[in-house]
Amino acid sequence: MATAKKTTAKKAAPKKAAAKKAAPKKATKAPVKKAAPKKAAVKKAAPKKAAAKKAAPKKAAPKKKRKINPALLQPLTPSPALAAVIGNKAASRPDIIKKIWAYIKKQGLQDSTNKRMINADDKLKTLFSGKSQVSMFDLAKIVSANVK
Repeated sequence: MATAKKTTAKKAAPKKAAAKKAAPKKATKAPVKKAAPKKAAVKKAAPKKAAAKKAAPKKAAPKKKRKINPALLQPLTPSPALAAVIGNKAASRPDIIKKIWAYIKKQGLQDSTNKRMINADDKLKTLFSGKSQVSMFDLAKIVSANVK
């Protein structure tokens, strides 16, 4: 029996040595290095958001003033219906539109519920070809039909 005890003691000793060798390997693999990069990634994401906020309030470049097309500045003679509203003098298209809007505002002809619509009085009814109400977007068509 004594021989059996010696063999078990010898066999047990190598197992303990193997366990001691395996334990240090686990200790070297187990440091918390994986958690640190995740925190660093979160910290890196926060400055990017702050950088985006700082980039937003940049001042825009000053806009260049647009040149008006010379064709729009040509003086046009109004028709008799248009002359009753703006006068007989020749004027450019932008000036004609300005004069029509000045007349509409002075007479209070803009619709109170829908500001895009213009209510016609007697002078404008002949200009609008008999319609009692016209959209403001139709003014350019009406002007082009009533100038030479």
